[in-house]
Amino acid sequence: MPTSNQPRRTLLLTGASRGIGHATVKRFSAAGWRVITSSRHPFPENCPWEAGPEDHIQVDLADAENTDAAIAEIKRRLNGELHALVNNAAISPKANGGTRLGSIDTTRDDWHHVFQVNFFAPIMLARGLLDELKAAKGSVVNVTSIAGSRVHPFAGAAYATSKAALAALTREMAADFGSLGVRVNAIAPGEIDTAMLSPGTEKIVEIIPMHRLGTPDEVAKIIYVLCTETSSYVNGAEIHINGGQHV
Repeated sequence: MPTSNQPRRTLLLTGASRGIGHATVKRFSAAGWRVITSSRHPFPENCPWEAGPEDHIQVDLADAENTDAAIAEIKRRLNGELHALVNNAAISPKANGGTRLGSIDTTRDDWHHVFQVNFFAPIMLARGLLDELKAAKGSVVNVTSIAGSRVHPFAGAAYATSKAALAALTREMAADFGSLGVRVNAIAPGEIDTAMLSPGTEKIVEIIPMHRLGTPDEVAKIIYVLCTETSSYVNGAEIHINGGQHV
């Protein structure tokens, strides 16, 4: 827990309501961080962790103007410092019956929608909060995906290419933000046991060297490390969290 001579650190997390995001809130909260969450929905009265409405931002990341307004509101709520930004929110539209949307059958509107949330929102947030990240010598973690480096049986083309673009953006940000004292890294989860899993995932598990799904907390632990002094010289990395599936 923070002491009187160590100010409380602050994390801004997008996509906090379930899965990896939910586990990340719990991991940072347990370490004494203030966690500001964001989602399209208002602050839930039955919030599953100890927080209040002052630590929640309602924002539609698919709407650039609404995102800009949210950034202004976040700046007002911060005390001039942001120690970590975790860009976890993402969308992956499906075809009828929950099947994947390929590059041919993804509509133009879906392409734009996915890239606004999965790619443009992360750089908008990081740029918009750059002064606060610089003041804290903070860290940015972009959540990419194993689908960003190969065709995935369930993840659609728009989702996969947005994650590949986010991985490239992470490298660019690491080069640009690093000289300002802000580290930027990515994590690329594989098959994690969350609500996003599609039917048939058990077939993929058979080819994972560890022969099991990952847990949200196993991802959250790596996110936490990337936001602390343990990783003080890690910048521009994309860490695979997939039980060896990528090999």
